[in-house]
Amino acid sequence: MLEDTGERVIPKEMDAMNGLLLEHVARYHFSEPYIKGRVLDIACGVGYGAAHLAKTKKHTIDEILGVDICIETIQYAIHNYYHPLLTFKAGDILAEEWVSGAGQFDTIVSFETIEHVPDVNKFMNHMHQLLAPGGCLLLSTPFGKGLNHPSGSPFHYFQMTPAEFEGLFAEFSEVEIFYQNGVTIEPPRSGVYYPLGVAVCRK
Repeated sequence: MLEDTGERVIPKEMDAMNGLLLEHVARYHFSEPYIKGRVLDIACGVGYGAAHLAKTKKHTIDEILGVDICIETIQYAIHNYYHPLLTFKAGDILAEEWVSGAGQFDTIVSFETIEHVPDVNKFMNHMHQLLAPGGCLLLSTPFGKGLNHPSGSPFHYFQMTPAEFEGLFAEFSEVEIFYQNGVTIEPPRSGVYYPLGVAVCRK
């Protein structure tokens, strides 16, 4: 059994109405129309999202690779979430050797990942390198005081502002920015508080 740190989402050990779980599941449902070809779920956690996409998008994908830096988490994923189109492997998105050996992907999902890495520019460069021409990247992160301010979370290096988030995607040819509040992911509406951003970008 994996340690419940309060940050990791483990659906089989959580109440079905847990707010954190619902937020995470909503992002995978939101991503479904964009999922095709060879798919990467980077920082896949225990694998429930990658498994969901493998099942729901089996007719539009070639394979899904779920990658997480934590070996114990990947072992949990392998034992709990099987699909013939799905493979789980341990890997580090900041490691040049891993990125260069992974090939390119038609779709990449990276939900609640970038705030966990110390080098934003390297992370985004690797995302661009891993994405095939014309491919789609879906990326989310919580908002906060900004890149140069310590995060209140012990698990995050920072929590960027909405403007910093939108500025991440200058190298992409098409960018759509959405905002998330609970299970709702939408273009921003006046007077609505959005604690998270979700970007859909094409190379």
